[in-house]
Amino acid sequence: MAFWIDEPGVGGLRRQSIVDPGEGEVLVRSRYTGISRGTETSVFLGRVPVSEHERMRAPFQEGDFPGPVKYGYLNVGVVEQGSEALRGQTVFTLFPHQSVFVVPADAVVPVPRDVPARRAVLAGAVETAVNVLWDAAPLIGDRVTVVGAGMIGCCVARLARGIPGVDVVLVDVDASRRSIADRLGVRFAEPADSPRDRDLVINTSGSEAGLQLALDCVVTDGEVIEASWYGDRPVTLALGADFHSRRLTIRSSQVGAVSRHRRATRSTRDRMMLALELLQDAVFDVLLTGDSPWTELPAVMAGLADGRSTTLCHTIDWTDAP
Repeated sequence: MAFWIDEPGVGGLRRQSIVDPGEGEVLVRSRYTGISRGTETSVFLGRVPVSEHERMRAPFQEGDFPGPVKYGYLNVGVVEQGSEALRGQTVFTLFPHQSVFVVPADAVVPVPRDVPARRAVLAGAVETAVNVLWDAAPLIGDRVTVVGAGMIGCCVARLARGIPGVDVVLVDVDASRRSIADRLGVRFAEPADSPRDRDLVINTSGSEAGLQLALDCVVTDGEVIEASWYGDRPVTLALGADFHSRRLTIRSSQVGAVSRHRRATRSTRDRMMLALELLQDAVFDVLLTGDSPWTELPAVMAGLADGRSTTLCHTIDWTDAP
């Protein structure tokens, strides 16, 4: 059983035929998948620009944008057939929402024994946060603001707080995210109360207001790391004020390639393995704010896309799925 986007805004479950694994392949039975809210809802609503149709392809995507397309990349399951060394292991795979699938053995990454399967769906978000921080390169004692307390922003904030002397503030328009920030061990602020003169500001809000706030909060000669993806939505900024006189910089960060600061020494697999190790931190469980059985996935995706749900990471339980 697999989830397909039939057309923008419409998705459903389809039976998917599976062949036995061949040489060098494994069969994985999904336990949980996670919904990457920002990217997946943009895909669900058909908001991938034509220019990005190839670059935005997920590793095991089927179909093409805007649909029909099978899309997703946060999958935790158990290897049932194939490599003897992997059989019985819980693994993370960049595979869409599907109950059972076959992939090359080197496409799965074993989950550490002390990382629960449901928490492991956050590996993609933590991997993105690792790449953002490799791009941002915060220094000891820096004053860091993260704009946007979504799944990615929260992961960035939690990892950044581990750098000695770093002061992290997590900013969001939703005041209820204060309790999440408290659990993550970082300060919280609403936009109007955001501290200024920050050494580094990272925008993960996915909004032009968030990016403008980031520019307003960073120090003179400072740099804003833009980690949001806007799909086909235009972004307008006030660059006629002090943007030039304060000599500000906006630099993008994207998980599709390893940060140039580590590209010569780390592979994407190295980065994913690091993310899974970092998930031994049980505090990340606070980001798992929704869970539904696989039968409800079409309704859950529609709810996330139209804004009815404010969940951070919604997981899908594939127990008993055919």
